[in-house]
Amino acid sequence: MPQFALLFSAPETWRDNLSPEEIQALIAKYVAWREGLIQRNIFRGSQKLVEGTGRRLRTQNGKVLITEGPFSESQEVLGGFFVIEVPTYEDAVEVARTSPNLVDGQLIEIRQLDFMVPPPTQN
Repeated sequence: MPQFALLFSAPETWRDNLSPEEIQALIAKYVAWREGLIQRNIFRGSQKLVEGTGRRLRTQNGKVLITEGPFSESQEVLGGFFVIEVPTYEDAVEVARTSPNLVDGQLIEIRQLDFMVPPPTQN
């Protein structure tokens, strides 16, 4: 069955006006959402990315250019990802629609994973 990455992005300043209590409530929503994916047996993994860090490599005129992040030319920053296993893109969209990430201009990009080698088998 295909696996899909749900890539979570948001404006760089999206949390600036949230209180510590609001941040904790949001974290609880993500935990509950993940638990629901686990119960449905479609959760395959997730990670939050460290804020304000990263490197972007690009070639130009035969040289590798390295830019340190966060990346000012981007309006959104990639904050993390979930990997789910569902039959179709449409199913992945339906799962993503339930994510707590879809508030205040945040974005979820869905990409099907293309395994170069077979994925590990699930027990």
